[in-house]
Amino acid sequence: MTILDAPARLAAAADASLRWHPDGPYSLHQTLGTLLRGTGDPSFSFGPDGLWTAFTTPDGPVTLRLTAAADRAVDAAVDAQAWGPGSAAVLAGVPRLLGAEDDWSAFDEPAFHATLPRLVRDARRRNLAVRLPSTGRVVDCLVPTILEQKVTVIEARRGYRYLMYRFGSPAPAAGTSAPEGLRLQPTPEQWLRIPSWEWHQAGVGPQRSATVMRALRSAVALERLAALPSAEAAAKLQVIPGIGVWTAAEVVQRTHGCPDSIAVGDYHLAAYVGAALTGRRTDDAGMLALLEPWTGHRQRVVRMIGLSGFRKPTFGPRMTIQDHRRH
Repeated sequence: MTILDAPARLAAAADASLRWHPDGPYSLHQTLGTLLRGTGDPSFSFGPDGLWTAFTTPDGPVTLRLTAAADRAVDAAVDAQAWGPGSAAVLAGVPRLLGAEDDWSAFDEPAFHATLPRLVRDARRRNLAVRLPSTGRVVDCLVPTILEQKVTVIEARRGYRYLMYRFGSPAPAAGTSAPEGLRLQPTPEQWLRIPSWEWHQAGVGPQRSATVMRALRSAVALERLAALPSAEAAAKLQVIPGIGVWTAAEVVQRTHGCPDSIAVGDYHLAAYVGAALTGRRTDDAGMLALLEPWTGHRQRVVRMIGLSGFRKPTFGPRMTIQDHRRH
């Protein structure tokens, strides 16, 4: 009898498996970390046995496990195993999720690279393994982004966790093969059935909850946006009342792996970019002017600033964390 180790047992128990070979250095955590809504995001789990995530597909719910492959004969590889009704279809989209379509060649071309600030060039040299992921799942990205509108990250993520645990569902294989607490986001129909007092209990005000409701009444049309170019998808998102430039940019960065979208209207981003590139804070117009020479790659520039380790001075007022749940 052959005794399998833990990773082998997990792979054997999966409904479907895939090994993906990127065409160069690759970092799973750097690439997919941008998809998490904080370290307590119930739809993700990082552990010694890999990165786990769960979501609902047209074929049903799926749990996906991603690990760096043990085969050291290749430069880099990612093993994927899936559990649940949509496993086969999900694995077909794993390379895109992992950033297979994200092409940095123009950004890394010597003439273009030479125009970048030194901070960005140095960060890129140290982070050749990062890609921009493409989930292709508009609703899953849109709802938590709406919850982050005009509030602190702490408030938004607290509310998201509450709603996930209250109205989400256990992921396939959770508690057996997958981590016990792994959960699926509510489906559009489940989001639409959440009563007003539960939104209030989650600390989500009427304006944000109403925006979620308006958007998800057209959930099927929303998911079709994943097949459109990112700029067109962002423009169509902004037709929905309550969804502006910031929300649309945050969504297509994740759903399309858009290398250029900038979250104009972010409470911190413009000041951060200005301080990193000039030593002085700036506003949205100033940020766009600074980034204009790298149009087409502005999100790559911002991503590299974030990975550079730069921290702006923390002078000035901060947004107040509020809790209206008892009022």
